Formats: sequence, C-alpha cells, structure tokens
Amino acid sequence: MGLFNRMKEPIFLKESSNAELQLEKLKALEPLLNPDGQTMIRQDIKCLEYGIAGEKNIAFELKNSHMPMYILHDIYLEDGDLNAQIDYLVFTKKMCFVIECKNLYGNIEINNTGDFIRTMEFGGKKKKEGIYSPITQNQRHLELMKKLKTDSKNNIFTKFMTGKYFEDFNKSIVVLANPKTVLNAKFAKKEVKEKVIRADQLVKYIKDMYEKSKELADLDERMLEWAKSYLNLHREVEKDYTEKYEQYKITSIKSENSQEPIIVKEGKRSAIADVAAAVEDTNIFKELKLYRLNKSREENIKPYFIYNDNQLKYLISKMPRNKEELQTVAGFGAAKINKYGYDILKIIEKYNR
Repeated sequence: MGLFNRMKEPIFLKESSNAELQLEKLKALEPLLNPDGQTMIRQDIKCLEYGIAGEKNIAFELKNSHMPMYILHDIYLEDGDLNAQIDYLVFTKKMCFVIECKNLYGNIEINNTGDFIRTMEFGGKKKKEGIYSPITQNQRHLELMKKLKTDSKNNIFTKFMTGKYFEDFNKSIVVLANPKTVLNAKFAKKEVKEKVIRADQLVKYIKDMYEKSKELADLDERMLEWAKSYLNLHREVEKDYTEKYEQYKITSIKSENSQEPIIVKEGKRSAIADVAAAVEDTNIFKELKLYRLNKSREENIKPYFIYNDNQLKYLISKMPRNKEELQTVAGFGAAKINKYGYDILKIIEKYNR
C-alpha cells in the first residue's frame, strides 16, 4: 500500500491512438488516387493532423499537471448497438474527468440555448456555421459509461447506488485545444459554460474541481483499479478508413524501383489490404505476434494493450533499427519503448541483416 501512496505524477495507462495509424494509411493511399481523390484525401489528412495536434496539446497539459492521476487516451466502449469513442479519461482520487477534445479552426460562440456557432474567416470574409454540440456528444459517452458500470453490478441495490451517484464521480468537460480559438460564452447558461474550457485552463479546472469536491480521496491503489476497469472494457476496433476512396483509385501505378506496373485491384479490397494480408504470412509478423502473446500472458493483460495488429504491420513496414526510429512508429510512445523496445528491436534486427 505504501508504494501506491507515493504516487506524485500522472501516469498514462494508455497513450497511443488509432488516429496516427489512420493518418499513415491515408498518406500511403494518396498516390494511388486520381486528382479528385487526392484533393479529397489531402483535406481529410489535414483535418486528422489537426485533431492529432489537439490531442497532443491536451496530453502535454496532463503530463505537466504534477498531479497523481491515471490517464487513458482514445478509449472505445461498446454495448450492443451503443458505442463511444472517448478522447481522454482522467482518474483522480476523487473523480473521473471525461474529456472531449475539439481542435477547431475559427472562433466559437455558445448562445443562450446552448447552440455552438463557429465563425471562420476566408479572404477577408467571415462565415458562420452551426456545429454539433460537443457537450451533447460527451453526455452520450457518460450515459454509456453509466450503463456499462450499472449493468456490471450483481444485485439491485448496488445497481441502484451506482446509477444514483454516477454523476458525483464522473465529470464531463469539453476542451478547445486550438490556442488561437476565441471562446465567447457570455450568453451561455452557467451549466453549459462550466463544461467548456481552453486547453491551457484544463489543469486548473481539474485541480479546482478536485478541491471543491466533498468526496473522500481514495487510495492510489483504488484509483488504479478504477482506471483499469475501463481499460479492460476498451475494445480495439480495426476500421477500414480507405473504403470511401475506392471510386477514385487509378488502375495502375509505376513502382519506384521498377518499370513494371503494380495493378491496383478495384472493389472492396484495396491494394493496402492486399499488402497487409501478405505481411501476416511473414516470419517476422509471426515472431512479433508470438512475443506479444507471451508478454501479455506474463503481465496478465490483453495482447493489443502492447500493440494491435495494425500497429504491428506498420512497425514491420518501418523496420526501425534503434529506439529513436521506433519512436516514430505510430502507437509506440516512450513508456512502451522503455518496456518492450529492446526485445522488439532484437527481433527486427534478425530480419534487417
């Protein structure tokens, strides 16, 4: 127990995000598209890069909070037809903060009915548009979290108590991650205004809410168990981010190292999918997958907590030779590299010779 009570700094239990892997897939697909497709995918790439930058801004703030808390990034929860992609779950000794990250271009106004209105300027002209309320979006995330927690209880009393006090321990917050965004919420209702802040206000907000809470501070060990309960509910979902571009694919392209054309199949399976399927038959894929399985059994965690299949394929495509190169691979942050990097690089080294 003493070990847990010495915790002073934030710890990321899940730091990686599927967004960076999605970005690499889109960048790899871009040269296979015709001009119309490339115009579309470049816009999607730009938006995705913007979103990733916003989430990194929040990660930076949390890492420098100097608070004892556990953090989960990019959590996917599912229950039947219901699902939620949550940007950040931040667990403190008193409460959990459910964070929806918005890295929006332009300025944001929230009116007295709770509508979000964005103003953008192009060529000296201003354009206003309504956007879907991130408060409503995040509230749906909390409702699913509440349902999952309530359904997990074994008797009517604990189900009732979990549902009744859920909002006391779980707080929704929308964070505007773009430092250039101006937020105008002077006409918004108080309960709406309190749920939207800028990234540079996040740590102060968490500390203020923590101090105001009348709940008893839990032990570090219990805080860890709470965070892990959601980490265990997280599901890795491998989505096809390329299907929308099928109609824009060119029929063939020239290989960089050969004059022979590479045929790009049309239909449901893309060229990237064909390459990915071939990777799964290689010895290096099988060895790294076996390493992942053995490690997960040693640590009593799910294999994809170490790296999922998409991250594994991307790792093989990069074939890093050292920790610096490994850090450029999507899904491999400093903590993961410190823990598994040496073993992974030793396996890759055999196939780099």
